[in-house]
Amino acid sequence: MKAGHGYRLIVTRGGLTPAPLADTARVDHVEVVEVNSGEVVLFWDRPPREASKLSRALREDLTQLEEDEFIRRWSTVDH
Repeated sequence: MKAGHGYRLIVTRGGLTPAPLADTARVDHVEVVEVNSGEVVLFWDRPPREASKLSRALREDLTQLEEDEFIRRWSTVDH
């Protein structure tokens, strides 16, 4: 089953400003949540631009990779 069916991506911005214009001191939160349990399985705190790039890459992989492959790939990315 594709990862997008089993996991949900949640991005919480630390402010209202779009990432390219945001203060670099702002911290955005990126979480991958398991749909069935509601548990957070992966998370990152990143500056706005990095969080934006990370969330785009995660969305792409959620549509292309299988669940186990997705977790294997992203669990090695530093928090």
